[in-house]
Amino acid sequence: MRWEKVMGLEVHLQLATQSKIFSSSSTVFGAEPNSHTNPLDMALPGTLPVLNHEAVTKAIVFGLGVGAEIGKVSRFDRKNYFYPDLPKGYQISQFFEPIVKEGVFDVPMPDGSIFPVRILRAHLEEDAGKSVHDAIPGQTAIDLNRAGTPLLEVVTEPDFRTADQVVAYLKALHALVTYLGISDGNMAEGSMRCDVNLSLRLEGEQEYGTRTELKNINSFRFIERAIYVEAERQQDILESGRAVTQETRLFDPDADETRSMRSKEVANDYRYFPDPDLLPVVIDDETIERIRAELPELPTTKRARFAEQLGLSQYDASLLTQDRPTAEFFEAVATKCNNPKSAANWLLGDVSASLNKAGIQLTESKLVAVELADLILRIDDGTLSSKMAKTVFDALWDGETNVDQIIEKNGLKQVSDTGALESIVSDLIAANPAQVEQYRAADEGKQKKLIGFFVGQAMKASKGQANPQMLNQLLKEKLG
Repeated sequence: MRWEKVMGLEVHLQLATQSKIFSSSSTVFGAEPNSHTNPLDMALPGTLPVLNHEAVTKAIVFGLGVGAEIGKVSRFDRKNYFYPDLPKGYQISQFFEPIVKEGVFDVPMPDGSIFPVRILRAHLEEDAGKSVHDAIPGQTAIDLNRAGTPLLEVVTEPDFRTADQVVAYLKALHALVTYLGISDGNMAEGSMRCDVNLSLRLEGEQEYGTRTELKNINSFRFIERAIYVEAERQQDILESGRAVTQETRLFDPDADETRSMRSKEVANDYRYFPDPDLLPVVIDDETIERIRAELPELPTTKRARFAEQLGLSQYDASLLTQDRPTAEFFEAVATKCNNPKSAANWLLGDVSASLNKAGIQLTESKLVAVELADLILRIDDGTLSSKMAKTVFDALWDGETNVDQIIEKNGLKQVSDTGALESIVSDLIAANPAQVEQYRAADEGKQKKLIGFFVGQAMKASKGQANPQMLNQLLKEKLG
């Protein structure tokens, strides 16, 4: 039997506002527990919510970014459930009339194809607090700093069939929201969290199977692994003749397993009803068009431009547009050196390797775009060999900021003077008559191997500074 995975995603994005969605409390991450709270966050009697205008604007920006319909009239509802970190006993969310309606988000796949994902809706809601289980031995503490943080929950149709599709979508979504500036997408801090609804069915069947929800996974690697683990678990259940239980499960990366958390609720369980303390949100066409006009170039547009106008492969263009700082850094380098392919090779090669080794982001490095462009220019004009360029790059990585001074200080200038190179070649030929005769007697295939001896000796004589291309040409002429 061949089983097919069917998956839909719910992604919670923390919106990059300075204050919470219904109160003036700060949303800054990492503060002392319960220091970013006020009477509203704690659900004290008599407090009333006031909607954060900036959260509404960022939701509209997202909707336009994915080409979705904006709800001209949206409303807030109460989602009722009881949990210690939810002081009101309900969450303010949007159920009946969300701010963002249907749309289609085109996701680039590693093979260059486009995978269209149907967005069902995206709605505003407040986050809950956090249960802390290790602060006091044997007890659970509650931190309400996160309670009321503005979230945008993005819900897809069950369009995913593989873990690769899921990860590609999440990476594209992460790129989009950071480009738009509506969320920092920091998964480690919980700014982007994913719930995966997964079921299995036999290939060729149309009916969906019973689904489980994998809750609050906060890394691309864990999401991919959780899908494989849960799919194997469900397959074992189905092939043994048992039924899958609809429930919410947690992924434990240490044990490499999913564990039951609670039975999966349906909408009726939450007893949604309109929140009487909040008026409908009415958005006019003028507001939508004003926000549309202020949108930056989106990743999909930038990716296409890099491929079509700058001559990059689809693969390289996708990698360079995964986040806005990298794309802007690349463009700054490519514009100055007028060599997009070399700029891409450096960004995806030495720069990427150095970032991974240091465990930092590009914005945290000391590397300056104009200096990397100058390095490429010195390679292109013959001043530097590829080997010398690595030394200059290391200096730039360490914070030095003048390519020409680095070259001068370290004596790295490549020897491209024809007269100087001819002198080196002539001395070599005179000093190695046996090798010269061996070269001249060899066929073309062996000559290609033998010339390496002369190149090596010439580079040694020039202390590694001879222009390799010119050196090869001169050696072929003189030896021939």
